Amino acid sequence: MNIDLTVVWAFIIAFGIFAYVVMDGFDLGIGILFPTFEAGPERDKAMNSIAPVWDGNETWLVLGGGGLFAAFPLAYAIILPATYPLIIAMLLGLVFRGVAFEYRWRDEGHRRWWDAAFTGGSLVAAMAQGMTLGALLQGIEVVDRSYAGSWFDWLTPYTLLTGIGTVAGYALLGSTWLVWKLDGEGQAHARSLAKKAAWATLILMGAVSLYNVVLNAQYTERWLTAPEIYFVAPVPILTAVVAIALLRALGVERHSKPFWLSIALFFMGMAGLGATMWPYVVPPGVTIWDAAAPESSQIFMLIGVGITMPLIIAYTGWAYWVFRGKVGEEGYH
Repeated sequence: MNIDLTVVWAFIIAFGIFAYVVMDGFDLGIGILFPTFEAGPERDKAMNSIAPVWDGNETWLVLGGGGLFAAFPLAYAIILPATYPLIIAMLLGLVFRGVAFEYRWRDEGHRRWWDAAFTGGSLVAAMAQGMTLGALLQGIEVVDRSYAGSWFDWLTPYTLLTGIGTVAGYALLGSTWLVWKLDGEGQAHARSLAKKAAWATLILMGAVSLYNVVLNAQYTERWLTAPEIYFVAPVPILTAVVAIALLRALGVERHSKPFWLSIALFFMGMAGLGATMWPYVVPPGVTIWDAAAPESSQIFMLIGVGITMPLIIAYTGWAYWVFRGKVGEEGYH
């Protein structure tokens, strides 16, 4: 049986991106929601809940970006010039967030400034990631296998919508994480935030989905004509089921269930994006096969990924298992 290594690599990159989005997403979501927490113990608990895992979560960003460069070099060479301002903003946001995370504990005299940097960095990174996705989905102008657009082609009402939707989604992940990890008044506050974030996320997901249908002719054909519609129809149906289950879980005293359902909602959103874009890695004209590295390179890299990815999954799972309890004043217990 012949295995299409290009498809295998497409799924590896998609898995790495999904893992980054859901893991670093709740970190960024806590940063986005940080101003709504009371200064003092409530903010400290929120920070402590992610302290053991936040830097390890960003491993998946390296896998996603590095894997794209290695497995689909043409896509990398087109997407980055088309989104340089967004990528730079994202990286600066992540730097500010990381520095603020460390220094707020060591410089109490300026803690409010570090808290502001933590929030600002998280918000900028989340917005930039969402707008990068929007820029990719709306299409990138390519001539002779190179980016042929201008510096600000990425800035449109659609990308602003996807950016805001990503911010809301990350806030949902962050608040449901805190529902799981906190108790008492902190958990009640997180649950209240999660309900608002859930509705905002669902409304914005719906708006982006409707916008996608009319964004270009390929997407319209994929979602509104037979026989393609029969293959993609389960995605919105299952998304609705997950959304109802999430809202019900937030309405009762559940701890971890809202977080897992939030991840499921993100998974369905990614499934919808995959169904919309496939087989293009740079819509509307560059497929995964057009952008793929030579087969010999794919085989060589697959050996490395086969060794390293299980190790990453193992140590990530172990870290979450060790810190699986609730968070108190002094950290996990």
